[in-house]
Amino acid sequence: MRPEVQVFVADGPLPDRDADEEEIDRRCDQLEAIAKPITGKEARALVACFGPDDCYGVAWTLLHLIETGPNPVLTTEPAPDANEWHHTLWARIANSGLAPTA
Repeated sequence: MRPEVQVFVADGPLPDRDADEEEIDRRCDQLEAIAKPITGKEARALVACFGPDDCYGVAWTLLHLIETGPNPVLTTEPAPDANEWHHTLWARIANSGLAPTA
């Protein structure tokens, strides 16, 4: 895994909308430092970095970065209580026809 991805993953999930502007900018800068496309291993690690909300759109940037890796990054439908971003990612995988068929 590339160092830029390791740094982002080590900082944990994205903050929520109540985070200060410096923290949100720092996480944006970290994401922008990750060159596309990403590897499958990087995509799987980044999936754990979604926070509780969209973090002023940063979660969409993360989702689009994950989608540059080999798909599908999720191979099973998330549990009902899973993070909303996992459900969004799964819906996009299913809509693209990449979801495993039952």
